[in-house]
Parts: sequence; structure tokens; C-alpha cells
Amino acid sequence: MTNRQTQNQKTPRDHGGGIDAAIARWGGTRAGWLDLSTGINPTPYPVTAFPADAWTALPDKTAQEALLRAARQFWNVPDTAAILAAPGASALIARIPALAATGQVDIPTPTYNEHAAAFAAQSWRFAENAPDARVLVHPNNPTGHFWSTADLTAPLMVIDESFCDIAPERSMIAEAAKPGRIILKSFGKFWGLAGARLGFAIGDPALITQLADFMGPWAVSGPALHLGTAALSDPDWAAETRARLAQDATRLDEMICAQGATLAGGTDLFRLYEVADAALWQERLAQSHVWSRIFPYSKSFLRLGLPAADRWAQLEAAL
Repeated sequence: MTNRQTQNQKTPRDHGGGIDAAIARWGGTRAGWLDLSTGINPTPYPVTAFPADAWTALPDKTAQEALLRAARQFWNVPDTAAILAAPGASALIARIPALAATGQVDIPTPTYNEHAAAFAAQSWRFAENAPDARVLVHPNNPTGHFWSTADLTAPLMVIDESFCDIAPERSMIAEAAKPGRIILKSFGKFWGLAGARLGFAIGDPALITQLADFMGPWAVSGPALHLGTAALSDPDWAAETRARLAQDATRLDEMICAQGATLAGGTDLFRLYEVADAALWQERLAQSHVWSRIFPYSKSFLRLGLPAADRWAQLEAAL
């Protein structure tokens, strides 16, 4: 984690996904492709029937408060910290730079590029050890690096814990109530329900109040409120999922490293490998309709998510 964004520039906003483009080039159908380009849990939280009024009524205060209570308990949020639910962590990331006067921000790279794009859009300047703000993705995407409280060095600290539910003991949630702190949580990754578009900002009540004003009323849909409350109230599912993901991550490492790759990092939701030619690996896997993630800043980084239980054979055949 030695490189940093050091100058104002338009940051490429590359992401995983893009199966439609892969199909256009290599053929096949969406159902036939094994998408390992994201860090989304391939075995999602089970979706049950929704109450009829989740679809037909404006989300009411009772449903919103139930979701926030479940979130506070699940993440062990300090009583003095505030919580805001939003339509995805990305929606929060886009608005956070407006919480403070434009200044200098430190975003250690490589990391999730939406943070730099959001600060650049608000004319912030990038610098190492910036005096005004710092963004840490914890654990980092794609390296899997975990930060420590000693790294919380700026007045405005954004700690993106979108992948931290695989290791709750490493969470910095105890820092959430301190002035200038914002911790982000994603519902789409660990629970495998990215389409629900649900994320959370937890932190300094003054900052969370500002974010709430930016988001406006009814930011979270009725179905997402219902689903999020159920999932965050199910710690047994979470514990079982962590154990399964850890086993699957080890299995994936064994398969990929047997083909000459070297483990370079990652989390139990995605793995990062060093290979001789990442673009060539992506090409060869795509010929078997397996989609992977490569990065514009590295010729050797290959990131793979985990296959669902019934799709390991497809990856093995592709290798």
C-alpha cells in the first residue's frame, strides 16, 4: 500500500461485472457464464415473500427504525454513533466529499476507485498525508489489507468496511462515534444481494445528519427495508456463511496457485493473484465463459470471486 493518488485527475471508474460485453465478444448466455469478477457472495441470503405494502406504500418510519435497530445490534454500534441507511454504499460515497470544505485528501492506492472519483468531482486535491481528509478501504479492495486505528490521522476519516463482515473482529466500529468519523457498510457483498441497493453510513452524528439531508426522504425502498432487517437479525446465517466462505477461499487458492499463480492478497469474498500476464489469463478463462477481474494499473493482478457451490466444475474445466 505504498502508492497514492497524488494529483487531481479523472479517475477511471472500472468495476467488475460487464457480462453483456463479455457475451458480445465470446458468445454464450448470461446463465452459462460464471461471473467471478465481483466480490459478491455467490450464495446469497434467502429472499422470502415481501409484505404487500413493501411494494405499494411509501416506506414508513417504523420499517426504517426496525432496520436501523437491527443494524445497530448486528454491528455492535456505539450508542453515541448515528446510523443512516441509503440506496447502496456508492450513493453515500458520492456525497461524502460535500460534508467538508474542499481541501486535500489522502486515498492510499490501489483501492476502490469510486472514492477518488467522488472527491475529484468536488474538486478536492490528492496528497499523501493530506491534512483534511483520508479514506481507508478496510479490508482493502483488491489487496485485502487491514488498517489500524493508528492510520486514522485526518479530521475527516472515511473507513469503507464494505467487505469487513467476513472478519467482524477487525471492524473499527468502536471508532464510529468520534468526531469526523464515518464507517461505511455494504449489504450487497457479504449477503450477496447487490441488487437490493442497500448501504449504511455509521459515525459522527453531525456528519450523519448532513448525509441524511443530502439523501432526502424515503431513500431506501420498502423491499430493501424488509430484507435488510431480516438479514441483519440472523446472526446464525452470518456465522455459517463466514465459515463456508473461508473454506471456499482456501479451495480457490489451491486451484489457481496449482496453475502457476501466486496469492497476492484478497479476502474470503475475493482473492487477488499475481500472474505473468493478467490479460492473457482473462482471455483464456473467458473462452470457457468464466469472467475475471483485471486492473488498468497492473499487468499482473488477477482478482477472482468465489464460485457458487454448483459452479466449481466449470472453473476447473476452464483451468
